[in-house]
Amino acid sequence: MGNDAQRSSTATRTPAAVPGQKSKKARKHAKSRSATAGEVASVSFSEALRAREGFVLAECDPGSTPAFAGKKADGQEALEERAGEIGEFQERLYAEAKMDGQRSLLLVVQGMDTSGKGGIMRHVVGHMDPQGVHYTAFKAPTPEERSHPFLWRIRNALPHPGQIGVFDRSHYEDVLIVRVHDLVPRETWWRRYSEINRFEATVAESGTTIVKVMLHLSADEQKSRLMRRLERPDKQWKYNPGDVDERLLWPQYQEAYQTVLEKTSTDAAPWYVVPADRKWYARLAVQSLVLEHLEAMDPQWPAVDYDVEAEKQRLAKT
Repeated sequence: MGNDAQRSSTATRTPAAVPGQKSKKARKHAKSRSATAGEVASVSFSEALRAREGFVLAECDPGSTPAFAGKKADGQEALEERAGEIGEFQERLYAEAKMDGQRSLLLVVQGMDTSGKGGIMRHVVGHMDPQGVHYTAFKAPTPEERSHPFLWRIRNALPHPGQIGVFDRSHYEDVLIVRVHDLVPRETWWRRYSEINRFEATVAESGTTIVKVMLHLSADEQKSRLMRRLERPDKQWKYNPGDVDERLLWPQYQEAYQTVLEKTSTDAAPWYVVPADRKWYARLAVQSLVLEHLEAMDPQWPAVDYDVEAEKQRLAKT
């Protein structure tokens, strides 16, 4: 949590196809990645990383690479190899909405400080067309936001049809920071789990596919990353002395995340736990999760309401 430690920040219709049940096109992409960028496991990232009933965060190795058997260079190659695909899917989703399509996708990214949220934004979201992305980084609530229920500003930030929405932190801060720092009574934050589930179910039912990612970092790796910030003058501005105070609450945060995964990983809006000690893997995993869900959505170019051949003839005469 770090720099935002004292901040209280404040999504279902199931996709027509299930991520992980690959189409012919998707299997072709997987085969290509395997041949050129290391071995891709037979299980999809969505299947390998989903937090299902009985999931125990403490048993998840932050240094592991589920669904990918290659090394760092292979992962970086795979990341670049599929970067353009998100742009194509995004354009199809945007075009679909121009002809009354109502679908969108929301990527929610949560994690402890230094878990790699910024890298995800640069290396995954950065390959998307900015015109089709609705990005929101949730910081300390404004006085107006504090005067409303905690989900008010989340509703206002949801993607419109045809967009890919991105939440850098989210409404889950209100059951993480708020809980760890005892900012509201226990009955208040405990009630929020069911409120969040109802909210996300409604959002998904309206046509938004929700992809919730928890970047799972180890305490040792966080310590190393914070130390590198202190040792590099060009990174010292990113360091906050409060980061050390937050590290002292590591067990409480892990307990809070475990409860979030247990209470709010639903069929409508499942959680995906991404091991984040290897930055290259976390970026590849998040990119793959987004692509698998877009493949399942399979947005289509809309049919036009004019005679194409007639328009060709008209244009040729001009």
